[in-house]
Amino acid sequence: MDLNSDELLSCLLMEVLGFEKRIKHYTNYQRILLVGEGDFSFAVSLARAFGSSRNMVATSLDDRESLMRKYSKAMSNVMELENRGCVVLHEVDVHGMSQHPFLSCIRFDRIIYNFPHAGYLRGPLSSEYNQFQIWFHQDLVRGFFKNAREMLTEIGEIHVTHKTTYPFSRWEIVKLAEEVGLYLLQEEKFSKWDYPGYENKRGAGLCDQTFPVGECSTFKFGKILYHSTPSSYYIDLVRAYGQDSRTNGPYMHHCHSFI
Repeated sequence: MDLNSDELLSCLLMEVLGFEKRIKHYTNYQRILLVGEGDFSFAVSLARAFGSSRNMVATSLDDRESLMRKYSKAMSNVMELENRGCVVLHEVDVHGMSQHPFLSCIRFDRIIYNFPHAGYLRGPLSSEYNQFQIWFHQDLVRGFFKNAREMLTEIGEIHVTHKTTYPFSRWEIVKLAEEVGLYLLQEEKFSKWDYPGYENKRGAGLCDQTFPVGECSTFKFGKILYHSTPSSYYIDLVRAYGQDSRTNGPYMHHCHSFI
């Protein structure tokens, strides 16, 4: 998707004048990493709210060819993100992302993983109620937390959106985070309607179909125990100004630790 002249002007003005744009928990002043994106529609929802997405890196486990084959809107979503300045990376495994050549030297304010899912084991073990399948999912999330913690700023947050009903509650998301030294800052009910254009995808089997999210929450974790309140947002805002991210352009190109 090509941005028209009005959209480009809007993006430019936001960069120069520093207009703050916000959607739910996220602002254009935060350095945001999205992992496990399906068709990249969540990333697009944020990008449209911000105007420019130069503060974002969006990743998927799929390679680019597989992504386009699985998801009907993936190509247009990726093109829109790239046109808005987002860095899009493919074949990023959450178990090794802290060592990724591009990501290893960046520290993020927000790291987002929506509805993590490890895929299915074979045969009778594939049931979401089966303990082996649950362990399979837990291993994925545990590895994600371990890597994400290393990539987070000192006051940054890791956001995991997850179903809270049985059997998904047996994943024990909070316990997995605590195992790697993270603290639960807040749990907030999730609604996909807060993110216009977002389409949650199955990712396994019928990949391009949505699934009923039911009761689910966004769990917010941090390395420092504090309540995720408006005051923490202003701290992030001050840090963003201090880093001069607006005038330096995409922070990803500077490869600082940002801590």
